[in-house]
Amino acid sequence: MNAPARMVAAGKLLLLGVLALLALAPSEAGVFRWIDSAGHTHYSDRPQPGAQELKLNKLAAPYYYVQRVYDGDTLLLKGDIRVRLLGIDTPEIEGRYRLEQAGGSSARDWLRQRIEGQKVRLEFDQERHDHYQRLLAHVFTVGGEHLNLLLVEEGLAVVSIFPPNFKYGTQLARAQDRAEADRRGLWSMPDYVPQPILAIPREGYQRGWRRYQGTPVAIRSSRKYARLVFSKQVEVRIPQAQLDLFGKLERYLEKQLEVRGWVSRRKENYSILVRHPSGLKLLF
Repeated sequence: MNAPARMVAAGKLLLLGVLALLALAPSEAGVFRWIDSAGHTHYSDRPQPGAQELKLNKLAAPYYYVQRVYDGDTLLLKGDIRVRLLGIDTPEIEGRYRLEQAGGSSARDWLRQRIEGQKVRLEFDQERHDHYQRLLAHVFTVGGEHLNLLLVEEGLAVVSIFPPNFKYGTQLARAQDRAEADRRGLWSMPDYVPQPILAIPREGYQRGWRRYQGTPVAIRSSRKYARLVFSKQVEVRIPQAQLDLFGKLERYLEKQLEVRGWVSRRKENYSILVRHPSGLKLLF
């Protein structure tokens, strides 16, 4: 291969590298170029000393064919790709070892009618996969409808934000406020009416997402968690890593508070893990 041909081939390889970076990088990320001391050109999705950020037009996002909607927040795409919708949670449908939760079929059927057998576009956040190796994504129709957001708007899903995945968090929280105010979907269902949080040790608890109300009386901290204490047996755990999102916890003390999430039990003690302020609501 002569010198001009080698230069053309090298240029093509560099271009392919840039395209690959754009495809793999988060939508907000840039592509940076720099030349090393030997005169070789490099590209990266991370800034380097002396690197130049390239102003490239975004590539058209790929679309994926939806083979199956498992439930309101889980899809199967062509190629055996499982996707979990980011930022939301829908009630469970009936399975081999579980009973259906109220609203589970409604969320699944709504999503099936929208996208099963259709194409969708995916947007990713900081984490690409969960511990089940499902892709984590915000899902959009070909027409641009944000399905995660619409499920919340319709009262078919609740907001469930897992840091560091904050994309669209503000929009999702506002959509949930609207759905709750209008009593749409699960916000009007008896299963999700708030229960007294102090009644949990006496009356037990139901699995799945629930709403509880009570008054925290103390704050305790450990290396891993800050805790809003409601009684000797009941508390809300907030990871220290996310504590800055909540501001001063003292503002919750001695006030009526609604806690939204999943109850866990350890011996005779009960707790609700809250990772994001959308899981707590001051009642006035």
